[in-house]
Amino acid sequence: MTRRRIIKFEKDDCAPCNMVSEYLDLKGVEYEKVNAFDKPEIAMKYKVRSVPTVIVTYQDEVLHRIIGFKPDELQKALAV
Repeated sequence: MTRRRIIKFEKDDCAPCNMVSEYLDLKGVEYEKVNAFDKPEIAMKYKVRSVPTVIVTYQDEVLHRIIGFKPDELQKALAV
């Protein structure tokens, strides 16, 4: 069974990245963390150019892309 996948692209020492993690953790959301600089091939696959970027996919189709710490956008994307 394929389900929604949430990937958070980040880098070390990124305050907005930490804010996104805290938000997702507070909401009890399961997500994958990918350091865009350690795994550039994954970042390129999803066309990530800046961090933090949260990608929400379903069956490998990107449903949402949130760049930066935007709680309202995150809430809408996670409600689907």
